Amino acid sequence: MAERITGHTELIGLMAYPIRHSSSPAMHNEAFATLGLDYAYLAFEVDNSTLEDAVKGLRALKMVGSNVSMPNKTVVGQYLDELSPAAKMAGAVNTIVNDNGKLIGHITDGIGYMQSLKDNDIDVIGKKMTIAGAGGAATAIEIQAALDGVKEMSIFNIKDKFWANAEETVKKIRENTDCIVNLYDLDDKDKLREEIADSYLFAQATGVGMKPLEGQSVVPDETFFRPDLIVTDTVYAPRETETLRLAKKAGCKTMNGLGMMLFQGDAAFHLWTGKHMPIDHMKEVLDIKYD
Repeated sequence: MAERITGHTELIGLMAYPIRHSSSPAMHNEAFATLGLDYAYLAFEVDNSTLEDAVKGLRALKMVGSNVSMPNKTVVGQYLDELSPAAKMAGAVNTIVNDNGKLIGHITDGIGYMQSLKDNDIDVIGKKMTIAGAGGAATAIEIQAALDGVKEMSIFNIKDKFWANAEETVKKIRENTDCIVNLYDLDDKDKLREEIADSYLFAQATGVGMKPLEGQSVVPDETFFRPDLIVTDTVYAPRETETLRLAKKAGCKTMNGLGMMLFQGDAAFHLWTGKHMPIDHMKEVLDIKYD
């Protein structure tokens, strides 16, 4: 990458904490190089305490934009000039576009997740899914799945700072879609087992499974799963989380978060450059293999 940096190179960032595990810089920089685009993508350790200053820096440096990940997705919107309709509905932002000084927030996580299902020949439309999580990525997935035509959705989350966000998500889905949606306490494992039992797909969309919660799972053991259930995890580092390990033990088809990262990244890439990533090449680079 150093050989192609010039005085004209445009900068794009990623603001998150933790961040050193991220595959996004490698993915975007490879796509830029393959397409001959004069951009560079760098990761910056930014949490809620430094987020406002980081956004000011983005504006001052006239960066093209930035991705935003945990724990900043549901917080960053207040520092931007405008939100896309989807970001407004989700109450979360994962992509910032600098449009001639106007900072616009977008959300591409839901699009990326649904596209990764399609790419893996998984069709959840018209069916029931159960999902754990109520943060930025989870909310985007829930809203996009409902908009795309998932028939029924059971959302689980612990009663933490995101609980009110989950209640608001349920309200928005009920008001704007035909999806049947309910919210449950993730600590109620009997209810979790019951809802998973008649679901086509279970989505793990919390931070459990990645550092510092590596080796943990929101599902206690493999008896919560059955062989014809599909289990997905938004986490991709590690590639096999404890949830996916339990699912494989139960004979489930599984999918980690790499595909979602690729397709949400492609949507952001298009917002910044007007072009799409070379998807097949990027799958090889990221070593994306489906079970």
